[in-house]
Amino acid sequence: MSYLLIRNATIINEGRSFRGDLLIKDDLISSISAPGGIRKPENATDINAEGLMLIPGVIDDQVHFREPGLTHKGDIYTESRAAAAGGITSFMDMPNTVPQTITLDLLNEKYRLGSEHSLINYSFCIGATNDNLGEVMKTDPKEVCAIKVFMGSSTGNMLVDNENSLKELFRNAHMPLNAHCEDEQIIRKNQETYRKKYGEDIPVSMHPLIRSREACLSSSSHAVALAKEFNTRLHLFHLSTADEMKLLSNAVPLSEKRITGEVCVHHLWFDDSYYDQLGSRIKWNPAIKTRFDRDALVSGVNSDLLDVIATDHAPHTLEEKSNSYFKSPSGAPLVQHSLSAMLELWHRNIFSIEKIVETMCHAPAILFNIKGRGFIRENYKADLCLVDPASPWTVSKENILYKCGWSPFEGTTFRSKVVSTIVNGIIVYDRGLFNEDSRGERLAFDR
Repeated sequence: MSYLLIRNATIINEGRSFRGDLLIKDDLISSISAPGGIRKPENATDINAEGLMLIPGVIDDQVHFREPGLTHKGDIYTESRAAAAGGITSFMDMPNTVPQTITLDLLNEKYRLGSEHSLINYSFCIGATNDNLGEVMKTDPKEVCAIKVFMGSSTGNMLVDNENSLKELFRNAHMPLNAHCEDEQIIRKNQETYRKKYGEDIPVSMHPLIRSREACLSSSSHAVALAKEFNTRLHLFHLSTADEMKLLSNAVPLSEKRITGEVCVHHLWFDDSYYDQLGSRIKWNPAIKTRFDRDALVSGVNSDLLDVIATDHAPHTLEEKSNSYFKSPSGAPLVQHSLSAMLELWHRNIFSIEKIVETMCHAPAILFNIKGRGFIRENYKADLCLVDPASPWTVSKENILYKCGWSPFEGTTFRSKVVSTIVNGIIVYDRGLFNEDSRGERLAFDR
């Protein structure tokens, strides 16, 4: 039996900020009290958190950790380690690896890799194709986070573009259906238009015009129409436009929503004015768009239209990113810096600290029915993060932990810093040091 006592923290949880102490017994939160209200057990590890904020560990519902098959970019060990340094205690990984995670056997193999290599808690999506509904339906909704459907993608055979297949998927989905929505036909038409103008050397600043607002809205609207037709539990990934906000509602609490929305940190931070400075380093799908779109996404978070803030962490090597437009892959690493970036937006009075905790910690737990995590509550798993709100630091090559070795935030100074990350009651990250022997747990779901 082990004890960890955290004293004098400012606890941010369920819309409240208050001073308090917290006792962890083994892997669970044992008690929460006003300062001085918990008697220290014998042999307990004692942390004086005076001046620090204590929040639930971040749950990132969309990452690409690249294992198996693409491990020159990143792997479960390196990226979960970087995530721990960023205050993330649980992640949900996407299926577009090599091989693609589109069968139960391949999904189980990924879980084996997670159990061996991940420093934090993990779950993996099963990927949908035009013809694998039988495999999708074999998955246990109590043990698997979600189904991932690409309704706009040219990655292998993972584009689900057969209308009958889509309808069967939406009709039969037995767990949340996570959708990447961009209309492939509109994108291809735009590609040809700009290829005629620029040849193969298209400026990266054209990316949001090629993967356009119309492409996003067309596909998202289609997904929402199908979800309404079949009462599907639909989660729209990485929304990027003002137009898509009209597809969402804040009329009922999150726990009652059938259609929910996610926004990623990069769509809240960058806009298309950054392409000239950062080029392909901020080339994502969906594309970063205008300041108008960014402001609408911020408003969507603050008005409860958007439910979750995540990363879509997708590392590529700088060599790959330095290619010409069509050869440069989309995506960038974010898990180490996502919480610090959001806290910077708190310092700028764009979001409240309570809203950040709600969207990065509570909402993923509610939305995916994660068992016993996402909140600071007695008898919940002790997944926690201590943050120093007044500890400025600058992102540099020397402190980047991603396997790919770069970040779109290089040179950015954040005013807040993750101090410690606790996973299942174990201090996995503490002031630059890692517990390399610790491993996370497979997430379980109350469904």
